[in-house]
Amino acid sequence: MKPMFLPGVQNNPQSGPHAELIRAAQAAGQEYWQIWHLFAFQPKMTAHLAKFTHEMMHEPAPISTGLRELIAAYTSYLNECEFCTKCHAAISAELLGDEESVWSVLRDPERSALPENEKALLRFVAKVTKDLPSVTAADSEQLRAMGWTDDAIYYTISVCALFNFYNRWISASGVHAVSHEGHRSRAKVVAQHGYDRNRQGAQSA
Repeated sequence: MKPMFLPGVQNNPQSGPHAELIRAAQAAGQEYWQIWHLFAFQPKMTAHLAKFTHEMMHEPAPISTGLRELIAAYTSYLNECEFCTKCHAAISAELLGDEESVWSVLRDPERSALPENEKALLRFVAKVTKDLPSVTAADSEQLRAMGWTDDAIYYTISVCALFNFYNRWISASGVHAVSHEGHRSRAKVVAQHGYDRNRQGAQSA
């Protein structure tokens, strides 16, 4: 695996669950999600981020886990973050059962088979990500007219905001995508267990 931009971070994991994941993968000669180094560098701090991510993405909510993962992938696609796009597209595909459909949404949501109310959510996500100053109360009103509750809009904003953070954290640190199979194999675990490392077999963002 090519190095990150931050060798001082990559080479200094602190004791914790992500350091154990890295060591196990390296010992087995397996590729792994390089974001683990970012979590392992300051585990006391990033444990809160991992828990927040799990609660936001995989606990019960007014929009499905698969749609939340699709929003994460779409936000990442808009930001041209290759790792997060491929990672969360793979997780979304596991949850929604159709990889081809997920990628059709990412490339052109308007021409995809996505329901119209979900297309409206992604239009809003694009506006929040690419043209935040133009967001007004009228945007929420339009989503309500499509049947979305304020709870659903809250989750949409929160997932979009979270992955705007992740995209910048990851891309500026030099975290790169792994192979297609590498993303798919990890996605299966996250789709089943979420992001909480206290759950058996769970993987982090």
